[in-house]
Amino acid sequence: MNPIHITGFTVAGLATRTKNSDEFNPTTAKIARVWGQFFAGNLIDKIPSRLANSPVYGVYAAYENDANGFYDLTAGVSVSEGSADFSTVNIQAGDYLVFEARGAMPAAVIQAWGNVWAYFEQNPQIKRSYQTDFESYLGPNEVHIYIGVVGE
Repeated sequence: MNPIHITGFTVAGLATRTKNSDEFNPTTAKIARVWGQFFAGNLIDKIPSRLANSPVYGVYAAYENDANGFYDLTAGVSVSEGSADFSTVNIQAGDYLVFEARGAMPAAVIQAWGNVWAYFEQNPQIKRSYQTDFESYLGPNEVHIYIGVVGE
């Protein structure tokens, strides 16, 4: 799998801070609630300065350390500038590996994250950057997950 270079960009939307172990427990999980609020509020069309044709993004940033620590999740769209009404996160420019999934959501994206974790377990020589990672939803049944990696 070859990395692709992504130019940095900005995403605005709803955010929460969580960790994976909390997400495996329905009583402490926060990510599903953020997505529910995002779609229930029809925020795709309400976020100011949204770039035309922006997909919906799920951005993982502000990692405490690695996949076991706390991180921020932002559900949003790409924007030309931030807004006081929404959380803003900058996607870091850099090299990313892309994992694709198609199928019913959220099952397809959950399976894709399983593929991400398995890939890095099987390829320990490839290191995640833990700067920003993001999901790009290209339709109701397609997602691409971009995982930042450390350059050689």
